Amino acid sequence: MHWIPLEYPEQLQDIKNRSEKRPQLLFKHSTRCSISVMAKSRLDRGPSSDQIDYYYLDLLQFRPISNQIAELFQVHHESPQVLLIKNGQCVYEETHNGITAEEILEQAGLQ
Repeated sequence: MHWIPLEYPEQLQDIKNRSEKRPQLLFKHSTRCSISVMAKSRLDRGPSSDQIDYYYLDLLQFRPISNQIAELFQVHHESPQVLLIKNGQCVYEETHNGITAEEILEQAGLQ
């Protein structure tokens, strides 16, 4: 899986705009949380699609961006958490052990 680092608040509007043409996935990850490490490992080992842009947010370094994500896409902050963005909106959100690559592809309409 090719992760795009999410490090700047300006990227959020770009992600929202890009979601009009192709799904965008945001993965909010805490490197200190064993469940988050496990979820990322499952994503890295699972199937992915070149039709989705995969963004990785390091919560320990960029927590304010996580707050902006929650506001922009009207979701409650969790960690770990994945958000699938299509047509400018969050169409799927999952946390903790519920995060699977297969479910992401299914929700994106690619499986």
